Amino acid sequence: MNTPDLLPLAVALLIAIPALGSCIGIGLASMKLLEASARQPELMPALQTRFFLAVGITDGAFIIATGIAMWFATASPFK
Repeated sequence: MNTPDLLPLAVALLIAIPALGSCIGIGLASMKLLEASARQPELMPALQTRFFLAVGITDGAFIIATGIAMWFATASPFK
């Protein structure tokens, strides 16, 4: 098996692993946001701001990994 045969597997892993981590991270952050807002509803606006910043950074890492995977799939630097 040569390197171009492994390219689809590499691209799939470059997309799947960050997607899984991003989904788990956003789910845990959402869970903690709901717990915190249930305990202290008056802090909801501040918590929401921090939540959306954290989710944006987490999702940004996944989007960058997807972009790199698409670059590998189209440019195929391993040929």
